[in-house]
Amino acid sequence: MDVLRPPLIRIGGRVYRKNLIQEQAFPREEEEDFYAGSGDCVDEPCDAFVVEETERGFQCRVEVPSPFYKYIIGKKGETKKRLETETRTSISIPKPGVEGEIVITGQHRSGVISARTRIDVLLDSFRKKQPFTHFLSFALNQPAIQEKFLQFKEEVLEKCSKDHGVSSSLFQNPAKLHLTLGTLVLLNEQEIQKACDLLQRCKEDFVDQITGGQPLTVEVAGVEYMNDDPTMTDILYAKVHMKDGSDRLQMVADQLVERFVASGLMLKEWDRVKLHATVMNTLFRKDQTEERNNTMTGKSSFKERESFNGQNILKLFENFRFGEVQLDSVRLSQRFSLDASGYYATSGQLCFS
Repeated sequence: MDVLRPPLIRIGGRVYRKNLIQEQAFPREEEEDFYAGSGDCVDEPCDAFVVEETERGFQCRVEVPSPFYKYIIGKKGETKKRLETETRTSISIPKPGVEGEIVITGQHRSGVISARTRIDVLLDSFRKKQPFTHFLSFALNQPAIQEKFLQFKEEVLEKCSKDHGVSSSLFQNPAKLHLTLGTLVLLNEQEIQKACDLLQRCKEDFVDQITGGQPLTVEVAGVEYMNDDPTMTDILYAKVHMKDGSDRLQMVADQLVERFVASGLMLKEWDRVKLHATVMNTLFRKDQTEERNNTMTGKSSFKERESFNGQNILKLFENFRFGEVQLDSVRLSQRFSLDASGYYATSGQLCFS
């Protein structure tokens, strides 16, 4: 690790440096580091969290989704014990499956802050490893768009089915056509509500000003691929742009993601949101025979991703027009779910009008 450019960790809207730790034991120095004084904050700003003074010392509460309790507890309680010993605090964790707050108590303010910081870093690390549960999306599944998409699928299979890897299983479900703005890991109702509340604040803070309280007219036309070799394509997507030639759609997307990243609900992946509507994806490919055989033999159904040759598709459908659509809301969509229309179930939404 470059000591002059240490990795940065974003937690709760704050940025922490991940410092290099020397593997040497200095018991007294470590003790002084944690306990320089009952009211001193050695490494952390005193306003990073709310630390309450009690009759017995200091206390800090942190809301943690119940699926994360096991990471704080550790195998046979070892992680929790180590945290308590090294920071001289007591950490109270709700029972498994019960949503609540983790309470950190200790005689020294700096010890409580240290324990809280370590817990935040642990949670941030494990949250990054969780598969996303929700995503912000613009729905593109209006009937006219679906009809044109099915025409696109039919023509591609008619003209390009002999190209390597091209098959009907690669195509998106027309009822799920969408633009993804960013993904989120929301593990309980409180986190979902927090995301919904933030959406409404975004509407008041900047979305209404950008949209003028009216739907955005968007044209979906042309196809493009993600990687740098069209003969080894994994994702083919339809391009979108504002009918009036403005960048208002991009502005809404970028500012929403920026606000969600700042809140800690979303991880920053790109400088700008890449607005695209996936129409073909090799992750959609299914070999039912192989899956059935694997189920019978007990083997894993994992199959290495197989790319397809998209050269002819890109040439023949470079300017294919899927149609116009009125975008009137941003949805907090739930992964692996369906509503009555066949689209992803909506946990909350921001309406333009």
